[in-house]
Amino acid sequence: MPKDSSVKRVLVIGSGPIIIGQAAEFDYSGTQACLALKEEGCTVILINNNPATIMTDPDVADIVYFEPMTSRSIEKIIKKEKPDSLLPNVGGQTGLNLALELEEKGILEKYSVKLLGTPAASIRQGEDREQFRELMLQLNEPVPESIIVNDTAEALEFAAETGYPIIVRPAYTLGGKGGGIARDEAELAAILGRGLKASPISQCLVEQSIAGYKELEYEVMRDNEGTAVTICNMENFDPVGIHTGDSIVTAPSQTLTDREYHMLRTSALRIIGELGIIGGCNIQFALNPKSKQYYVIEVNPRVSRSSALASKATGYPIARIAAKLAIGCTLSELKNPLTQSTYASFEPALDYTAVKFPRWPFDKFKELDRTLGTKMKATGEVMALARNMEAGFLKALDSLELDNLGAYSPETAKMTDSALNQLLENPDDRRFFAVAEKIRRGAELAEVQSQTGIDPYFLGIVQSIIVMEKEIRTMPIEKENLSRWKEKGFSDDSIAFWAGSTRKEIASLRKQWSIGAVFKMVDTCAAEFEARTNYFYSSYFGEQDYLPSRPGGKRVAIIGSGPNRIGQGIEFDYSAVHGIKALKAMGCEAIMINSNPETVSTDYELADRLYFEPLTFEYVMNVIEHEQADAVIVQYGGQTAINLAEELEEAGVTLLGTDHETLYKLEDRDAFYQLLDDCAIPRVKGKTVYSKEAVLLAAEEIGYPILLRPSYVIGGKGMAAAGNSDELAAILEKAEEDSFPILADQFIQGREAELDLVSDGRNVWIPLVMEHVEKAGIHSGDSMALIPASGYSEKQLKTMKAYGTAIAKHLQYKGIMNIQFILDKEDVYVLEVNPRASRTAPAVSKVIQRSLIEEATKALLGMEITCHADAVEYTAVKFPAFSSHALPDLSLDLGPEMKSTGEGMCIGATPEEALYKAFDEGTEKQLITDGESASEEKLKNGILFSPSEERARETALAWGQKILTEQETCDAYQKGRAGAAAELIAIHSRKGAGV
Repeated sequence: MPKDSSVKRVLVIGSGPIIIGQAAEFDYSGTQACLALKEEGCTVILINNNPATIMTDPDVADIVYFEPMTSRSIEKIIKKEKPDSLLPNVGGQTGLNLALELEEKGILEKYSVKLLGTPAASIRQGEDREQFRELMLQLNEPVPESIIVNDTAEALEFAAETGYPIIVRPAYTLGGKGGGIARDEAELAAILGRGLKASPISQCLVEQSIAGYKELEYEVMRDNEGTAVTICNMENFDPVGIHTGDSIVTAPSQTLTDREYHMLRTSALRIIGELGIIGGCNIQFALNPKSKQYYVIEVNPRVSRSSALASKATGYPIARIAAKLAIGCTLSELKNPLTQSTYASFEPALDYTAVKFPRWPFDKFKELDRTLGTKMKATGEVMALARNMEAGFLKALDSLELDNLGAYSPETAKMTDSALNQLLENPDDRRFFAVAEKIRRGAELAEVQSQTGIDPYFLGIVQSIIVMEKEIRTMPIEKENLSRWKEKGFSDDSIAFWAGSTRKEIASLRKQWSIGAVFKMVDTCAAEFEARTNYFYSSYFGEQDYLPSRPGGKRVAIIGSGPNRIGQGIEFDYSAVHGIKALKAMGCEAIMINSNPETVSTDYELADRLYFEPLTFEYVMNVIEHEQADAVIVQYGGQTAINLAEELEEAGVTLLGTDHETLYKLEDRDAFYQLLDDCAIPRVKGKTVYSKEAVLLAAEEIGYPILLRPSYVIGGKGMAAAGNSDELAAILEKAEEDSFPILADQFIQGREAELDLVSDGRNVWIPLVMEHVEKAGIHSGDSMALIPASGYSEKQLKTMKAYGTAIAKHLQYKGIMNIQFILDKEDVYVLEVNPRASRTAPAVSKVIQRSLIEEATKALLGMEITCHADAVEYTAVKFPAFSSHALPDLSLDLGPEMKSTGEGMCIGATPEEALYKAFDEGTEKQLITDGESASEEKLKNGILFSPSEERARETALAWGQKILTEQETCDAYQKGRAGAAAELIAIHSRKGAGV
């Protein structure tokens, strides 16, 4: 039982839709917190409208609300559910800001709700830049010379006195939103203009730049008795000046002396104690590389992105322990569930290294500003565990799913020396590859260090990798050499590339010379205490820590989806997690393989065994062979896992459900058209084309408008629509020759719909059809959707379900499948078939209150599915969230290529009510108040907002029309979104639906 017996009903605030700066790590933290509170006997009430999350599952929280993330919604929930306590610090910046708003409005006091973990005063001291600065000065903790401003004039005066560059940090924001580094007066004025608007209290910290210092982070825990411990200290590869979310990070720190480590540790413990935080806290430091001078950069009085990384890097479950500390448990009485032999007061010790590498969206949107600074731009990240730093970096690089081979990038290899120097001095997402290429061309480390500010130790690691590349090019492939290169993390693909060989030849030599991967255990205590854990990573150095036994059950591995990115996000982690749970419930041994430290799937308490590995053929195959897995599931890992299917099958691996033959029939356009013909399903005109000239001929044959898209991609990457020959010529001018072959299809400008089905090869279960709000041509991930559909005729609904059933039965398909349709008047065409779990699987599962993945897993294991679900008597609206705060130059003029980073969902008794809630998402401020038009800033924050739900339907229609006429403040996306919603509301109004 919890120490505080008065805590019985706890309201947990989630972080809402995924955006840059606030992503899957908060689903991991929130899930851990909810389960921990339930373990201590608490009833957990959750508000979080992100349907793709595990934390919104019915077996995680006791009561779940998919409502707008506003204080108004939360007050209604508090009034109804009567919680005695509120836990805000696992919901990212959203949770903290809402908690403060509830406290400032007197809502917590009104309903006698106690704030757990982080006191409101501590949140203010951590988030309010002025209070934080004053506290640090009181503690004699050094902070850079700075000033708190509410207008531009004060900042310009400060900068004139201290000199440039100047760093701007807005208060109460996440991911460095609104901030930046100003190098002159004009830049400072522009950044401040954005920063003051981004801050909820219109406040910015303006400080003298310490760019070039080492940047370090400490994850700290504290209980109500004042006992505090450091869980992990991390060091950024990049110096201060690049947001930590955009920086390569190593754990533990690599370049600190013992004295420096303990100096910063003492400071971190002093700060968390003075703030009075109960639970977890992240503290960031800057350290002068030429002296012992350090500065405190900032404090996050909550679990953070770094907390998830630290948890996975060390095996210490920070959010789980933090939640228990928040209700009165102490560090000395809680055991670490990974070892069961150490207590939570035991500071982890690592006998390996962890390397985090960010994943940016610039492979998808190369035209965007890729420059890195204090504002975060990465959509996700990978983590690698290894026995040495070279292997840590190379395994992380192999996890990115880009076109690189280890430290080699074809893009930077083609750059001139001048372009490389520009990248080193003004970094973007290609910086690591630019550093490697510069060293590859013979540059001295001192020169590279001068250009980048990167510590010589890390540059030495990169140089070591480059030296071995040269060895592979020039030395014979002998047993001793190959063994050494593998110890340092070179993949078979990389060795083959530098040696002019093939991966199969390198793998054959390894097998001949018995050079194989061993698997090491993560135990949080560096073998100081005996531990038996289920958390592993591979190495080509050392001895096996674990050999799996064969207890008799079927052993099945699930391949995860890797780093989050636009088009493949947390929703695939949802599928992997439910697949693991279903396998275990059916008596199988479940093995999880993934590389993403943010996710619930990489929680070691989930699967029977967790392997943190790059999702490439070599590393995945190593796990499969080590485990002697009976079968592998690729349906739950998005396109990442699907892309491994052919090679795994060729290697003799048994794939459940989706095999290469099925993929061929659905991805190859000619085979797909033949499949539709065999099923007597009408199809749009289309063909596969192999050159720019063939595209032009196809356009003449098919007619305009025409849709171009590659196969085997995620998020509509590379898709484009052309309405006439001039538009097609402009598209082809930018197209690269290696992008062919592509698919050229007739583009029907109708309405879109989609469905998810589960099939066991005989029985097909289709619980519902989803209706897209936007018209055809907008990627399904960027479209709002009504679940279930209510705007299609009964005939159309039956036709779509009949087509889905016919395709599944013709393929004798097993598992889950997503099918997208286009409707032209009464005609229905199949647009696309995805033989895997899709982005919509979690949303549909939440709406029907039954797991599609559980049924799909039954089918994959050869069991008969149950084709029944209760009728849905309400409507959910799934809506996209865009990270325009981080990517302001990404046009929201939407099309076939996906641009949203996440999604939310609201539920109402009618479509109108659900739409009202969806448009009301994210803020208390109304988009348009009586007599006041919308401002550009409100419209461009990524989510559109509506009037309050009490307004009449006529007001909503007028609101939609008003937005349509606001030409000077609305871009094409928002105009289209508002117009579509108004039209949809009008349709349902004519049908007699009430609000």
